[in-house]
Amino acid sequence: MKHILILFILLLNLQFSLAQTEYIDSLYTVEKTTHTYHKFDRKDSLQLDFYKPQGVEKQLPLLVYVHGGGFSSGVRNDKNTKKFANAMAEKGYAVASISYRLIMKRKGFDCNTKTEDKIKAFDTAAEDVSYAIKHIIKNMSTFNIDKDKIVISGTSAGAEAVLHLTYVYNNKILPKRFKLAGVIGMAGAIITLDQINMDKAIPTQLFHGTNDNLVPYHIAAHHYCSPDAKGYMILNGSRAIADRLKGLGKSYYLFSINSGTHSWSGIPMRRCITEVTDFLYNDVLNMANRQTERTIGF
Repeated sequence: MKHILILFILLLNLQFSLAQTEYIDSLYTVEKTTHTYHKFDRKDSLQLDFYKPQGVEKQLPLLVYVHGGGFSSGVRNDKNTKKFANAMAEKGYAVASISYRLIMKRKGFDCNTKTEDKIKAFDTAAEDVSYAIKHIIKNMSTFNIDKDKIVISGTSAGAEAVLHLTYVYNNKILPKRFKLAGVIGMAGAIITLDQINMDKAIPTQLFHGTNDNLVPYHIAAHHYCSPDAKGYMILNGSRAIADRLKGLGKSYYLFSINSGTHSWSGIPMRRCITEVTDFLYNDVLNMANRQTERTIGF
């Protein structure tokens, strides 16, 4: 009778494991290590935290995460980020949460900040994300990732950085033939839509509150600054980016929070893991080329 019970339990465990799907379900324990990915001089360097599922020998799809904070604050290892990184690594993804140069520290990032300084912040963050990707690709023996399945993601300023890198930044750091597999922006925007074309468009997921008071959901001035302000700069938010991709017939996933404000920038990392997983599994890994829109209440 005891042997029959053991056999029954083993069969149940086997059935349970077969019912689970890698990259959708949480299957793994996670190992975290910290690495320096770029040095500017003896004193200044940039680090990343690398989360990977234990016991996986094959090359892994990589999700790079860039924190928010107005290019003046924020850290790569806050509580929200660590939970998000662990949740994704448990499903089978490698995750790199990076630090980057906070060049607006003690300067602010509002209507009193010069427009050219804001654009410089976008460029600098995009450059640092590029250095992180380059370092990971160069050190394959350490990171063992699939260089054709790299997705960049970020919240608020981090979202502006990754969207800027994808669709605006003139990248001279990464190889010419390198192409990202996808991008996820949480409350982000870009300064122009002109470079979103058939060649540059990639699967893009966008989370945004329709009443975002800092980064416009559609097309408006950053922080809704007046035209005479030093920091006046028109931004194209998630709705505008999605419309552009829709017109091109390219893959996008727009998740709108009706009446949501900028406070929603980091919430998808906790409440929308299912939607992020859906996008990564279907639109990135399986190249479904869907055009998805979903709206929820605030």
